[in-house]
Amino acid sequence: MATKNFVEELEWRGMIHTIMPGAKEQLEKEMTTAYLGIDPTADSLHIGHLVGVMILKHFQMCGHRPIALVGGATGMIGDPSGKSQERNLLDEATLRHNQEAIKAQLAKLIDFESDAENRALLVNNYDWMKEFSFLDFARDIGKCITVNYMMAKDSVKKRFSGEGDGMSFTEFTYQLLQGYDFLHLYQTMNCKVQLGGADQWGNITTGTELIRRKLGSENEAFAITCPLITKADGTKFGKTESGNVWLSPKYTSPYKFYQFWLNVSDEDAKRYIKIFTLLDRETIESLIARHEEAPHLRELQKTLAKEVTTMIHSAEEYEKAVEASQILFGGATSEALHRLDEQTLLQVFEGVPQFTIKREQLGCTFVDLCADLTKVFPSKGECRKMIQGGGVSLNKEKVADPMREVTEADLIADKYMIAQRGKKNYYLIIVE
Repeated sequence: MATKNFVEELEWRGMIHTIMPGAKEQLEKEMTTAYLGIDPTADSLHIGHLVGVMILKHFQMCGHRPIALVGGATGMIGDPSGKSQERNLLDEATLRHNQEAIKAQLAKLIDFESDAENRALLVNNYDWMKEFSFLDFARDIGKCITVNYMMAKDSVKKRFSGEGDGMSFTEFTYQLLQGYDFLHLYQTMNCKVQLGGADQWGNITTGTELIRRKLGSENEAFAITCPLITKADGTKFGKTESGNVWLSPKYTSPYKFYQFWLNVSDEDAKRYIKIFTLLDRETIESLIARHEEAPHLRELQKTLAKEVTTMIHSAEEYEKAVEASQILFGGATSEALHRLDEQTLLQVFEGVPQFTIKREQLGCTFVDLCADLTKVFPSKGECRKMIQGGGVSLNKEKVADPMREVTEADLIADKYMIAQRGKKNYYLIIVE
């Protein structure tokens, strides 16, 4: 067994909400298998999933065996927990595609490939549910749990008391299906613990109850849940104005991802650094102490952003994100600007005034570009005057001659130029 104690490690990190009696003793007794369910409704995880993934990571680092369960069958139904509406149902081809994409993301953090005894497994509950007939399920599983027991769950009660549009029979059966997953993994893989968010407690305990009733009271299974992560102001974690913050660079660029963590509040940074990084207790406590002394340096946020971006993307993508961030706020070079890909460039300069010119207008003078073809300056005179004072740049290079020619060679990504007046006024010029 590894030296770290899983429950103690999660407790100081603020990652345990409820733990079933006996769970801690089970984990201290022997290498234990636990699973955590992941909803496969997209082909990328988002940072809302990251808490669960970090729990699986700690579980493996503490010498235990993690199973990531992709809910292919349950994803076809939709979990009522914490939701007031039914969700969209997926076809099998989409589910398989999503499963492969999710596994690739998980493999960056969790060991699926080595020959270690506690290497992780990825399973899909569709594989054991697809052959299960309704009659068999009703007879073998449905008779083990009473409707009274199911109705007593908070997730069910809320929907019956008028939140949303009520609940279909399909969704009502969800906790039985999740309970059956636990029973199946208990029987086939000796999986004794289910991990999940606090909103899953009802579904998880249905599983422990099903195991006890189906296999006899000497068969023990356990539940451990983590708190639902919120921001200090009580709003939902992981959502921005433009939607979810995804782990896939296809949906959220590494630059945007880095910016998300860099911009969290001081209070949130103190909690998130424990949850979303693998830094040890001593390092985190000294970071927080230094941050208290000089919060304006934002050392906590910078460390958090570095650790999470490097872990999810790579050290190289982290360096690129830092360089891109310095373009607006630091002394970045023209080379740094030219290294940006189009997506990051547009995100860095999101919100700055934009002008569009035609490609055939290239070859004009700089002063014509800024005062005639665009409105970077209200007049040519003002443009010349500011150039004389050394306050004008094109693509981060000082402009010394107002009559210099603007050509294709000035374009970034063959399409953009960045004009700058003074230190803080940027203009994006798009060439079509």
